[in-house]
Amino acid sequence: MTHYSPLPIAPAALKELRDTDDSGRPMRPYTAREDGVPVNCVGSPLRCCLRGIEPGERVALVSYAPLRRWAAETGAEPGAYDEAGPVFIHADDCEGPTEPRGYPVIRPGALRTLRRYDAQGHILGGRLFEIPEDADTAFDRAFDEAFADPEVALVHVRAVEFGCLHFEVRRPEGRP
Repeated sequence: MTHYSPLPIAPAALKELRDTDDSGRPMRPYTAREDGVPVNCVGSPLRCCLRGIEPGERVALVSYAPLRRWAAETGAEPGAYDEAGPVFIHADDCEGPTEPRGYPVIRPGALRTLRRYDAQGHILGGRLFEIPEDADTAFDRAFDEAFADPEVALVHVRAVEFGCLHFEVRRPEGRP
């Protein structure tokens, strides 16, 4: 079984998103509060550092187009599969992930979809994934399954209920 690396949003993309998001809107930061005012976001995943939001943090909900940005790096042409969705980020610079390898913001029982994309950014399929207690092992197995197809270049892990991107995993170097 291979171990995979969840990827946060790249620093250059974060800098752009903190100005204007991928749907052309300016960032509107706020302070996370446990009482839900203005938005109940405590514990929600931060895509910049791959951990949950803590009370008192200055955050923003922005529109992010991960496939579009990946396509700009690789020359892929995802066409209609290009989409933008909501993600939380720190409103100010952060250190990025500080935890050792592992999958971010794991809640056993939560439902995710694992979408597989080819080198052109076209969806090859996907699967529903319920996070078990042993999440790391289960995610590793699911990514092994996805990358067993030599056409799969990357996998997006998204929340079923909100559609937001949780993280991306790319085909490991040296694997066909």
